[in-house]
Amino acid sequence: MPFNSIITGQKTSPELIALAKELREKMTPAESQLWQALRANRLGGFHFRRQQIIGSYIVDFYCHVVGLVVEVDGGIHLSQQADDHYRDSYLQGLGLTVLRFTNAEVEQQIDQVLSVIHGLCLAGKQRTLHEE
Repeated sequence: MPFNSIITGQKTSPELIALAKELREKMTPAESQLWQALRANRLGGFHFRRQQIIGSYIVDFYCHVVGLVVEVDGGIHLSQQADDHYRDSYLQGLGLTVLRFTNAEVEQQIDQVLSVIHGLCLAGKQRTLHEE
């Protein structure tokens, strides 16, 4: 499945576009730290977008080549687990892989977080090559 087609040409409301832009400008410290490691193809040459709109959702980070969504969860997510599960199910229904880390994991174990993300990117790339 070409993951790029998920976001290319999707109809998005101006309000959702404005919210994504605002979220990019107001990233949490953990999101900023992870973005510095992911931006500009720094993680093994994989391209990530931040605050990417997919359907009616805005995901923290998205690698379209392998269909990987990376979420960085703060304390608020403890009270919205049902919503997060529904959202993850929607994204997985599109064929995407959803990976979640807590703020603490990103801030205190960035090397391990990056290793997990990179491993999934490599596995996704292999899977994509076999499907072609």
